[in-house]
Amino acid sequence: MQWISQVVFALILIAAIYFFSRNVGKIRRNILLGRDEDRSDNKPQRWRNMLRVAFGQSKMAARPIPFILHFIVYAGFILINIEVLEIILDGLFGTHRILSFMGPIYDVAIGFFEILGLGVLIACVLFLTRRFISRIPRFHKPEMAGWPTRDATIILISEIVLMTALLIMNGADQALQMLGNPHYIDAGANPVSGLYAGWMHGTFSEGQLIFIERACWWFHIIGILLFLNFLPYSKHFHIILAFPNTYYADLTPKGRFANIESVTNEVKMMLGLPDVDTNAPPPESFGAKDVQDLTWKNLMDAYSCTECGRCTSVCPANLTGKVLSPRKIMMDTRDRLEEVGKEMDSGVQPTEEKNLHSYISKEELWACTSCNACAEACPININPLNIIVQMRQYLVMEKSEAPNELNMMFNNIENNGAPWQFPASDRDAWANQV
Repeated sequence: MQWISQVVFALILIAAIYFFSRNVGKIRRNILLGRDEDRSDNKPQRWRNMLRVAFGQSKMAARPIPFILHFIVYAGFILINIEVLEIILDGLFGTHRILSFMGPIYDVAIGFFEILGLGVLIACVLFLTRRFISRIPRFHKPEMAGWPTRDATIILISEIVLMTALLIMNGADQALQMLGNPHYIDAGANPVSGLYAGWMHGTFSEGQLIFIERACWWFHIIGILLFLNFLPYSKHFHIILAFPNTYYADLTPKGRFANIESVTNEVKMMLGLPDVDTNAPPPESFGAKDVQDLTWKNLMDAYSCTECGRCTSVCPANLTGKVLSPRKIMMDTRDRLEEVGKEMDSGVQPTEEKNLHSYISKEELWACTSCNACAEACPININPLNIIVQMRQYLVMEKSEAPNELNMMFNNIENNGAPWQFPASDRDAWANQV
């Protein structure tokens, strides 16, 4: 009756891949709702950035302890999936340890995966300790209440449970090898599960060991497939998006603001400067009112956000008690984008009353000092400031809702050609006082 198990496994695998692909497709559609932006320049530098920042996690090293723990979990996620590939092949073909033909290489690999799995388990326990016992402040900001904290907790506990199931499965497998069960061939080094395989061998019968091994095998692979389908609903989707997000990151120096092309063209025309596009259509709007007015890269940033809070922990506005949290800017952008996507799926017509500014207040936007500390601190090159600036542009140029201090400066620039309250003819008056 082995074929029944194979058919059930194949159906579960197909369903998991289908639902994951469908949800990833929705995220891709949502990201592409943003304005087009060309990020195809300087490909060698972009590849170097991705390898250094996403694959090498270079910016995580600024905080050594979480860097080491995160690197263990990250390495475990990548490398242990090789063993998951073997589990999938075994499930489809009804085999057991199908890759064991590699001999010593296989033994070393399984031993390394066990050590790494134990490392992942310990790292996740320490992450939970940092979050709920040490209570690192950045994990307990107002925007982390409710689902964001539950999301992180679910993922960490899931990884602990999955690694535990993997190690118990290997222990039962090793015990069955000791019993000489013909199905459980002598394969794989077990530096971790070998420590308790002898105890399992002496405690449980052969039938009980087979039940334990099979139960953990099914639990582990189904758990991984459920984990896979949880990712699109979780901040942990950054596991996938960190790579394209760092590849497409802005290569211009931080602090260089991008001008609105239509405004630049109009100013050049007024000043009689060359390189003016006289056929340019008039702009429909200025700045960002809603997520569709942001660029696709801004929206990818929002989905890539790890909610680690490093940006908020270095934000001078937040540190001085202002309501601004760069992490919340990214979370709010993602929440609004998700809302727009759900409206599209249900066929509901969006209302003019609700937009991105319904999520992010003026007080938050104007608290930003434009220092770029958040962009510098982000471990995967997300730039909250870019979204803040575009939303400010909308408030100023579309709604005329700048703070009074800025309106005074704007008037002075318009009337005096400078931000100060005296005419251009008096600019050298200070020299006469010397």
